[in-house]
Amino acid sequence: MSFAARLGAELEQFKRDGVYKRLNYLEAPQAARTKMQGRGDVVILSSNNYLGLCNEPEVVAAGKRALDQFGAGTGSVRFICGTFTIHRELEQALARFVGCESSLTYASCWNANEGLVATLLGEQDIVISDQLNHASIIDAIRLAKTITKCQTAVYRHSDMADLEDKLRAAQATKARLKLIFTDGVFSMEGDIAKLPDIVALARKYDAVVAMDDSHATGVLGASGRGTAEHYAMLGQVDIITSTLGKALGGAAGGFTAGAAELADYLTQRSRPQLFSNALPPTVAGSALAAVQHVEHHPELVRQLHDHARYFRERLVALGFKPLPGETPIVPVILGETAKAIQMSELLLNEGVFVTGFGYPVVPQGHARIRCQLSAAHTRDDLDFALAAFKRVGASLGLI
Repeated sequence: MSFAARLGAELEQFKRDGVYKRLNYLEAPQAARTKMQGRGDVVILSSNNYLGLCNEPEVVAAGKRALDQFGAGTGSVRFICGTFTIHRELEQALARFVGCESSLTYASCWNANEGLVATLLGEQDIVISDQLNHASIIDAIRLAKTITKCQTAVYRHSDMADLEDKLRAAQATKARLKLIFTDGVFSMEGDIAKLPDIVALARKYDAVVAMDDSHATGVLGASGRGTAEHYAMLGQVDIITSTLGKALGGAAGGFTAGAAELADYLTQRSRPQLFSNALPPTVAGSALAAVQHVEHHPELVRQLHDHARYFRERLVALGFKPLPGETPIVPVILGETAKAIQMSELLLNEGVFVTGFGYPVVPQGHARIRCQLSAAHTRDDLDFALAAFKRVGASLGLI
């Protein structure tokens, strides 16, 4: 069998298994409502555009200005051919926003996570990871283990007793650096890390805390500064990684924030940063404007959470069983993967774009529709989506 034929056979199996992903093409900006090719207007409930900044005029205009001022890009990596001043401005703003001393931007938060673990850890060190951490953390740890031979451990999701057991074992082996790595908000469950308990354990066992705050930056805390602000712990997290591709304008990019020495060390040694071009200036410019916009408009965060509460409460009233939570991620558990995919397709037929997730993205028997709310949604948008959920849920015998 040829290479292409083997891939084709596996793709056909994906389709039979109901896990084949089809791309839907948008003909207008990402927004609460947009135009989908072949379907017309749809309400979007599957985007990370939590604050509606993807098409915010100030954000778009800032990207255009940066493109005009700096051109398309650096043409190489930053230390070889120079760093634009817009990158420095963005990194200073990001560090200030998440409560850290310094930050360093990457092409994505995936790259930021990948560039963190393998750079900081060696054979004498251990990274201890939450069971439900994002794939980028999992793969970053796998890569680090292969490259540096560091030790690894996984603790049960948000189980502080299990985390302490892992820390105690690491202490017994005299691990040099004990790095606890957690998501701030877990993207499939919509729950929040037990940050106060994690930090307390880290202090007890002389460990370092790294937190991927991608689904919390711009989302949690009174002014959107993330999980640390949510718990009144700004400045108490050793390392924060996050994204520019969700609440902060939705374009691309990620960053790592922490002590000034951390950013400097990563600049010297982090391979995804050393061997990749800097963010395009238009992305840096729009992300900087997004941070400034959130700082000036904290009411967007309140509006986002008002929408999330309303939508979750109305789903329950209709007879659905969304997972409880405080975030704008509202998972509706359906059980089997085929049912989640079918419901997603039927909702799209009703003009609501929301994604179904099944195995292997989530465990067997825990397939779900994951709804994500935005500050840009109107009450009419939400009621339109809820009416569609009611019709589809009834047709499938779910309510």
